[in-house]
Amino acid sequence: MARPAILFDRDGTLIEDPGYLSRPEQVTWMDGTFDALRQFAAAGYRLLIITNQSGIGRGLYSEDDMARVHARLRDDLTKAGVTLDGIYHCPHTPEDGCACRKPDIALIAQAAAEHDLDLGRSWMIGDKCSDIAAGQAAGLRTVQVYGQANCTPAPDLRSASLTDAATLILKA
Repeated sequence: MARPAILFDRDGTLIEDPGYLSRPEQVTWMDGTFDALRQFAAAGYRLLIITNQSGIGRGLYSEDDMARVHARLRDDLTKAGVTLDGIYHCPHTPEDGCACRKPDIALIAQAAAEHDLDLGRSWMIGDKCSDIAAGQAAGLRTVQVYGQANCTPAPDLRSASLTDAATLILKA
């Protein structure tokens, strides 16, 4: 039976965005992230990350570097009592014209197929307009956190933090 999910952007949503994060020691979690993720998991949502990582395509870091960062994320989350169902990334630059880079939806479609997601009951949370556009194009409801103003299309909800986003979603 298909399950709902929360799909998260990575940088600027779950963790701080230092720009082209390439080393595990650069990971700094946003305040309240662990609590929000535990709340979503307890409510029955699958938890997935959908992230653009153009630093790979630009030659600034490698797939192996990114894998080490993601291993750190999983390790930190496991210690906090949270299990991620998946991490999906686009390694391309905007100029590559791929279908996996948000705001395109190939990674969301892949995650939905691999995890039997009910996209109509799922949410995309991100800080950038491309996160919101991708979520809406894939049929998800959307929440913009910490983000750019005046996205077109507008997110379903705006939130000052991931903790506030959890409260809004779990009441919806």
